[in-house]
Amino acid sequence: MPARKSPLSRTLWQIVVTLAAIVMVAPVVWMLSTSLKRESDVLTTDPKWIPSPLTLENYQSLFAKASEFPVVRWFLNSVGIALAVTILVLVVTSMAAFALSRLEFRGKNALFMSIVATMIIPGQVLLIPVFLIITKLGLFDTYSGVILPGLASAFGVFLLRQFFLALPAELEEAAYLDGAGLWTIYSRVVMPLAKPALATLAIFTFMGSWNSFEWPLIVTNDVEMRTLPVGLSIFQGRYNLQQGLTMASAVLTTIPMVLVFLFFQRRITEGIALTGLK
Repeated sequence: MPARKSPLSRTLWQIVVTLAAIVMVAPVVWMLSTSLKRESDVLTTDPKWIPSPLTLENYQSLFAKASEFPVVRWFLNSVGIALAVTILVLVVTSMAAFALSRLEFRGKNALFMSIVATMIIPGQVLLIPVFLIITKLGLFDTYSGVILPGLASAFGVFLLRQFFLALPAELEEAAYLDGAGLWTIYSRVVMPLAKPALATLAIFTFMGSWNSFEWPLIVTNDVEMRTLPVGLSIFQGRYNLQQGLTMASAVLTTIPMVLVFLFFQRRITEGIALTGLK
């Protein structure tokens, strides 16, 4: 039985964890604070954490340049693409994981190991081959061209397969006895029980798609087709000397991800903890 920690050691550990949390959060707080300052207050020799006066002029200027930088369109593009990629990944990977965890066929283990092995391949290596395929299909500078390469995930197959293996097989056997087929077992028995793992995969996929930069930059050309990270990087390159405006654009990119994480953090922990029990 492990020895219990003394009150002093617990207090010291809490102090260390608190200081580490402050160090991690401080840049985000400073970014938000800078975005709410006037440009003259940003460049002062005595910067303050709390803006005085507090102003929204940086955000107003950001949206006022809509003719040159359609921020709202970029935001909608990012939301639509991230949602589409997330839904496709959940559908495709859950079916693949169900087959690899419950069906018996020759070469199943070799196929699974091959899928997992693709996780070691750097994404940059695949950019040119995938770009050539998308171009040959006539999908360059289209939403389909941005979405389709991300419709499956080796990590998702691994995550869901491990979760499905931990589910009691007796539930599926009972469904078989009641006359249920594979599709019914998959959709009405396995998937409802896999909500924690599905939520975890959905969050990781959405965040990865939202923050994706290289692929949307390469496969799109029209400014109206850009996603928010790509569009705002162009914006920051044009206005990099205006710190308040730059930080306002960074906040616009960061806030959705922070909200998603804060809202679903329990699901992330639960899904990871329950995955791989078997």
